[in-house]
Parts: sequence; C-alpha cells; structure tokens
Amino acid sequence: MNTWMAIGLTAGGCYLLKLAGLLVPATALERPVVERLAALLPVALLAALTAQQTFSDGAALVLDARGAGLAAAAVALLLRAPFLVVVGAAVVVTAGVRALG
Repeated sequence: MNTWMAIGLTAGGCYLLKLAGLLVPATALERPVVERLAALLPVALLAALTAQQTFSDGAALVLDARGAGLAAAAVALLLRAPFLVVVGAAVVVTAGVRALG
C-alpha cells in the first residue's frame, strides 16, 4: 500500500465517520444518558492524554520532570490560580527539575 492510498482511505474513513454521526436521529441524542456521557467524555479523554504524555516514554513507564510539572500545575489549580499562572508554574518546575537532574 502506498502513501497516497493510505491517505485516501483515511480521508474516506473520516468522512464516513462524520456522515454516520450526522445520520444519528435527534431522539437518540436527547436521552439523558447520552447527554451526560457527551459532557464527561472530553474530560476523560483529556485526562487520559495528559497521563499518557506525562508518564510514558514510548513503551516504558517513566517518572521524570514532566510529573513534577504536572504536580505543580495541579497545586496551582487547587489554589485557583489563573490559567497562565498554572502553565507558568508547570514550566518553571519542569525546567527546574531538569536543570537539577
């Protein structure tokens, strides 16, 4: 399979997936269970992505400066700091741990 065939199949699959989402009846989307799931799913996916990017390095589980930065961001969030302060705290702590290590 060449590269352009893979790109075409991926594009076609994405189009069909979007089309399938548009064909779902409105009555199915208005159920309370579906609405609760739709509200919680992005948060769960973002948490999983954050954990995967922070604590993995390829196929291995690691604990390095990224974990310290995430912990600093969590503390800043618990203290209700503004978003830029949260990001800044994570950057400063991660850079500090890397500089010491």
